[in-house]
Amino acid sequence: MDQKSVFRRVGGLVVVSILVLSGLLLRLVQFQLVQGEKLLQEAQNVTSYKFTIPAARGEIVDQYGRSLASNKSGYNLVINKLMLTGDLNETVCEIVKILQANGEDWNDTMPISNPVNGHYEFTDGDDERAQKRLANLKEQIGLQQYASADQVMSKIIERYDLQSYDAEWQRILGGIRYQMQLEDFSERNNFILAQDVSDRTVATVKERSLSLSGAEIIETSYRVYEDGTLLPHYLGSVGSITSEQWWVEDENGTVTTPLKDKGYNMNDLIGQSGVESYAEDRLRGKSGEQQVSRDKNGVIVSSEVVVAPEPGETVVLTINKDLQKSVNEALANLITTMQTTKQSSKGREVTSGAVVVIDVKTGGILAIANYPSYDLNLYQSNYSVYSSDPNYPLMRRATSGLYAPGSTFKPAVAIDSLVSGLMTPYSTVNCTRTYTLYEDYQPICQMIHHSAGPIDLLHALTYSCNIYFYDVGHRLGLEHFDEMATRLGLATATGFELGESTGKLTHTDDENYSKGLELQAAIGQGNTQVTPIQLATYANTLANKGTRYKTHIIAGYRDTNTGELLEEVKPEVVEQIEDTVGAFDAVEQGMLGAARDSTALKDYPLNIAVKTGSPQRWEKDSKGYYYTNSAVIAYGPVEDPQIAIGAVLEWGGGGANLLPLVAEIFDLYYSQNSSDLQPVSEGVLLP
Repeated sequence: MDQKSVFRRVGGLVVVSILVLSGLLLRLVQFQLVQGEKLLQEAQNVTSYKFTIPAARGEIVDQYGRSLASNKSGYNLVINKLMLTGDLNETVCEIVKILQANGEDWNDTMPISNPVNGHYEFTDGDDERAQKRLANLKEQIGLQQYASADQVMSKIIERYDLQSYDAEWQRILGGIRYQMQLEDFSERNNFILAQDVSDRTVATVKERSLSLSGAEIIETSYRVYEDGTLLPHYLGSVGSITSEQWWVEDENGTVTTPLKDKGYNMNDLIGQSGVESYAEDRLRGKSGEQQVSRDKNGVIVSSEVVVAPEPGETVVLTINKDLQKSVNEALANLITTMQTTKQSSKGREVTSGAVVVIDVKTGGILAIANYPSYDLNLYQSNYSVYSSDPNYPLMRRATSGLYAPGSTFKPAVAIDSLVSGLMTPYSTVNCTRTYTLYEDYQPICQMIHHSAGPIDLLHALTYSCNIYFYDVGHRLGLEHFDEMATRLGLATATGFELGESTGKLTHTDDENYSKGLELQAAIGQGNTQVTPIQLATYANTLANKGTRYKTHIIAGYRDTNTGELLEEVKPEVVEQIEDTVGAFDAVEQGMLGAARDSTALKDYPLNIAVKTGSPQRWEKDSKGYYYTNSAVIAYGPVEDPQIAIGAVLEWGGGGANLLPLVAEIFDLYYSQNSSDLQPVSEGVLLP
């Protein structure tokens, strides 16, 4: 064989060897790098599961960054199916015994009573939500809608293999097992059996961890309100997702799970009302993800956080925490004092009220108080007491209470008459103390500080002359001054983000409309009903000489970790009333006159524009006189207005009874506004 042939053969062998080795190397790379984890799991028979790590809920703070709603650490008792090695019913039974011994509740919403003489009853009421919950129960366990409570429990016992337990434990375990089914309990979805458990329960469960396989204590966070009495009606509450929120049926009968589509688990907490609900998408944060792997013997071989949770954003309110607290106390003190010091029919019967304070420059709410009120931290435990209180402490009077504005409505009629050119500030109406336009309805004037005769706008507002406004209102026409009242902020949406009643004005197409009703509407009676927040918005529009701002309580949003401003709510003009005749200045002079003519404000060091109202109620006292509410609008100081106020007292005995509160609110505003703290400034929400 010649030398060339040898070289060719050797070269060929080298090439073949290289190809073989390359192939082996490629397979090795594929096995170890590309498919390494998969093949390792197959070799070890490892199964991986992913669990959600809840994100910390964002805080709610006042305009200075002071906390209104925050979080505290706590512990949930959960059942982890991945870790469960024994019988599920027995495990749950042992855990419930621990909870019972420590006086704690567990997660069970099944609407069936405990057994009485071996029989059960449905516990939900007759409202629509209750009926849907009951219908869902029967559907979930495969029974017809006519099934009785005994039939439902019989099916529950059979489904969850509870025949060996006595009736009491059948109900307990059946309720929990059904709740597990509702919340999709699985190897990938832990079940929260009890929330915010005590240290004693935590210690007991951990001590018995070997015998209670699947029972875990998980550290979590809970919503707390630093002062639950501060802003309970509007901070709102957080609660577990209800079945009605989870399963949503549209008008065609199609059932969807919109919260699941947004990344919620069925056992998650969600904002149920107020700011907590309104800003839910900003507050909830982004959940993380933990991956747990176990081998064929059930032993956990790895656990790692693959996606870290991100906390929710901080919601900044326009509220001044100190002012809010002081206004709450001032309103409560006024009412309780009136109940003991005022005469019958003059305010002694006062039961409740509301007041709203607005920043004139922005439309932001600085304080919003309702009386009576409640403690948000006790809402769940005391709900039955609150809901049965005849004075309705749960009612959001400031934004949902509807009241006749009385004479506080008169500035709206005055503005309309001046802007339209019907009247000038010097035009007069002859006050004869009885308005005789109609033969069958001749209302009288209640003015007591001014004699009969010609009266102009300044004095008509100062002394609240009904005859002046009967006549001017009649000449303007009901629908004409209605339109102006709406533009000023009455009986229309103010912009408040958390929901409000719209109210109504008196209209010519009302079923009970009459000519006399038109006259009553001109002085804020008739069918006219507005909310305290609308009165404050209206006062704010007067203070801004016809510029109406959107009334709001959200100031912006901050990054919880860095404090970075993410979004700031800018003042928004929603109405601009053109005034070329000085209408607002003229009305302001009349409102200044009303303040100087009052006992409470005549010597006050600031120039405050006010208008009180004493709207009649339907009820009469023993002498046949109508009881009255109290209403007021105010703003000031008129040289450079800072705040606007709207307030109402039920059974308040007349608008003058609110003027001491107006003076006190201005005192509080200036005494608490001298702080070194700074709110929203130059585009930055400061902590």
